Amino acid sequence: MRPDQTTQSKRPSLAVEIAGIRLRNPVMPASGTFGYGEEYAPFLDLEDIGAIVTKGLSLKPKAGNPTPRIAETISGMLNAIGLQNVGIDAFKKHKIPFLRTLNTPVIANFFGNTLEEYGEVAERLEDIPEIVAAELNISCPNVKQGGIVFGTDPKAASEVVRLVRSKLSKPLIVKLTPNVTDITVVARAVEEAGADAICCINTLTGMSIDIRTRKPRLANRTGGLSGPAIRPIAVRMVHQVVQAVSLPVIGVGGIVRAMDALEFLIAGATAVQVGTANFVDPSAMITIINGIEEFCIEEGIDDINQLIGSLR
Repeated sequence: MRPDQTTQSKRPSLAVEIAGIRLRNPVMPASGTFGYGEEYAPFLDLEDIGAIVTKGLSLKPKAGNPTPRIAETISGMLNAIGLQNVGIDAFKKHKIPFLRTLNTPVIANFFGNTLEEYGEVAERLEDIPEIVAAELNISCPNVKQGGIVFGTDPKAASEVVRLVRSKLSKPLIVKLTPNVTDITVVARAVEEAGADAICCINTLTGMSIDIRTRKPRLANRTGGLSGPAIRPIAVRMVHQVVQAVSLPVIGVGGIVRAMDALEFLIAGATAVQVGTANFVDPSAMITIINGIEEFCIEEGIDDINQLIGSLR
């Protein structure tokens, strides 16, 4: 047997399954940090990652918030992009043709400002065969109910998931906000409402002030904190959600190295998403995937699923 054959035979399996979707490995981008996939094609092979998660999609195009809308922080960043996107129709017309050429599952993140908008976008996604699953962002305010954020109220979260579930037969991943007292209460509510998987966490609300001008660094005043600073919080919340529900969980929050991703997997996440690190190093996910494989070889792990939920 040639040396390259020996090496090949020892490679561990990194394949995982989320709600019936088989991924070649458990690493994918976090929505909003990877555009619509094509933007990162010059920097990495999109068929090496587990899945592509699109920028959040709304019923109509959205310009987002005024600038400045990004501010660096210690070990992270604040963003108040405002969910800028091309809208579901332009996505189908201009972005899907490229995604269709790939042999990588595409998950569409989407949102709405009302229940009706969530339902309409879900119906449009149902008709796009290239989309294998939808990731529901419930970290948005319900403009018809005084601006309450869908994801901070278990009843509102359940309501929007039930509506989307009635419109969508594809696997439904619900992305939870960490800006709640007890994330497990919301996790159980969306599970009962029909979610197929849970993704957590979204960004934590934060603020940064320029002491010279005495003004907020973001035009929106507050923004979402992401990056390594939030990872311990994210790992804790993933662990709690894994214990609370029977659904597969996707862990996200501050992953920049393989060891970061491994923490989430050991805590019980079936897969992970990489966000802020993509801005620092566009090929970060490849480095993380390679690092996970190296760890499995070092530890004598033949299948990544042996590691998932192995917290002692």
